[in-house]
Amino acid sequence: MGKYDSILCKITRAEQLTADVYDFTLEAPALAVLAQPGQFAQIRLPGHALRRPISICGIDRAAGTLRFVFQVRGQGTAELAGFRAGDALEIMAPLGNGFSLDLSGKVLLLGGGIGTPPLLGCAAHYGKNAIAALGFRTREAVILEEDFQSAGAETLIATDDGTYGHHGLVTELAAEKDFSAVLACGPAPMLRAAQALAATRSVPCFLSLEERMACGIGACLGCAVALVGGDGREYYGHVCKDGPVFDSRQVLL
Repeated sequence: MGKYDSILCKITRAEQLTADVYDFTLEAPALAVLAQPGQFAQIRLPGHALRRPISICGIDRAAGTLRFVFQVRGQGTAELAGFRAGDALEIMAPLGNGFSLDLSGKVLLLGGGIGTPPLLGCAAHYGKNAIAALGFRTREAVILEEDFQSAGAETLIATDDGTYGHHGLVTELAAEKDFSAVLACGPAPMLRAAQALAATRSVPCFLSLEERMACGIGACLGCAVALVGGDGREYYGHVCKDGPVFDSRQVLL
């Protein structure tokens, strides 16, 4: 199988988690062997020229499956949500660069909304050495709390409206915690806060960025992002090929 080959994968489980968030497990043994937390797949939908990029939420190499948790954001993902167990999807994966899995000490996982799923694989890897601080708009939007707990991570929840957990920001939840690294995925304001928090503690920080992308392999150049090199010069990289996970010191948010 080549790096950018597409394969048909059978959906073995399809569930709805919230009003607009869906949870699929796909049978993909050849891809599960290669996948790392933080990488993504490009999923082809019938009648659409462009694939939909969906982050990998879970990797089960023993079962040969990949898990995807996604939010309906447009026509394509709305159609994807209509698929059922037994259906097949054509996917290209794993794509991009994932999170670091060789960090020592306590690792803080900061997730915001639909940015939470890509961090679950990190929780599974770091187990009791992971602290997961996850933020959502409201109680009804909370997803994967029990999954992070089952992975062994200390799991903290914040909501914007205070209907569940801490009333406020995920970075406020982390303020009293000791940690030696930060992994974050979520909206830009949260990523900026993660950058600042890591800089204050002088610990490494890795951010997963989201941009609209077409090809997913760096050919179309549509997901350009401003970065800064080690020499301080600004340049443009691409989320699909150079990321989606970047060292926070590289990223201009």
